[in-house]
Amino acid sequence: MKIGIVNEMTEGERRVSLIPDSVKRLKKNHEVILEPGAGDSAAFTDEEFTAVGATVDSSAWQADVVLKIQKPTLEEIGKLREGSLFVSLLWPLQNPELVKALAEKKVTAIGLESIPRTTLAQAMDVLSSQASLAGYWSVVAAAERLPKIFPLMMTPAGTISPSKILVMGAGVAGLQAIGTAKRLGAVVEATDVRPECKEQVESLGGKFLEVEGVEVKKGEGGYAAEQSDEYKQKQAEMVAEHIAKADVVITTALIPGRKAPILVTEEHLKSMRSGSLVVDLAAEQGGNCEGAVPGEDAVKHGVTIVGAVNISSRIYVHSSQVFSRNMEKLLGHLTTKEGELNLNMDDEIISGCVITHEGEVVHPKVKEVLNAS
Repeated sequence: MKIGIVNEMTEGERRVSLIPDSVKRLKKNHEVILEPGAGDSAAFTDEEFTAVGATVDSSAWQADVVLKIQKPTLEEIGKLREGSLFVSLLWPLQNPELVKALAEKKVTAIGLESIPRTTLAQAMDVLSSQASLAGYWSVVAAAERLPKIFPLMMTPAGTISPSKILVMGAGVAGLQAIGTAKRLGAVVEATDVRPECKEQVESLGGKFLEVEGVEVKKGEGGYAAEQSDEYKQKQAEMVAEHIAKADVVITTALIPGRKAPILVTEEHLKSMRSGSLVVDLAAEQGGNCEGAVPGEDAVKHGVTIVGAVNISSRIYVHSSQVFSRNMEKLLGHLTTKEGELNLNMDDEIISGCVITHEGEVVHPKVKEVLNAS
């Protein structure tokens, strides 16, 4: 089977979908074709790929399987071979025209964001692997910008108190942020709509803040659900007390297919000390913080709001590495031991992430939304 690694044309995207180390292992059963320069921005040269057996050629788009990170453009879809398998982040509910184009091209398209968040699929879950790195980056970014240090420090001039960090959302990114902030010596508090997160937060040394006396809606697939107005009000009241004392607030709350919920209001910002920070990891989906500007650091009421976007591309070497390993595991699940493609649509993982197949939109939820539009 021929596997194509293609260039990422999205502005600011520096990752590559497969790195040479993965190519070396895949070469045992597959032919790998690299579009010239596809790994350059991720610090992997064409020569490094050819050294492990890849072919560098512009025909990568015509391979049996084409791997990419960001969603394709309509022009890029036109480069694909009919009947081929295309794998990337697609966000199909937000990009219906791309889904229709992939179906019309009779391409089997896998949306990586739709891989089920199950134990079996964990090794293929690119959202989790990238979110973990984003959580780490959020703390490092805060430490660099904050006009304070994180740890308690004893000096001849007196004791410096540790910084206080509030992490909102204890998913993969949030937990990594908690662990990283604790390692840097900060005092860490965390909140999440899922009560079951308490044990994980406390295991990392954080204090879990709970909303009490209100029904909590449970999400699916490891995601948080949209909560009631009553819950949001109670949460805002609870958070208000803690956010006013925080030096850094890190927000990570996302709801698949919907605008990110507002967690940090303008009133919260007014209550924070001048020089404090909010690192908004949901800025690309509208932001958890009022006043967040995607891709920019904004200042409101003396508080700097970091509108983080495409964070993984800031740490492109390791983010490419873990993405590549996810692709190895996914390809292993999609193929036989002999390296032949085997799309078993009865398989939970495959049926969960295949969006288009044989000229049709086959993902139930995507199909329902497209038919309703």
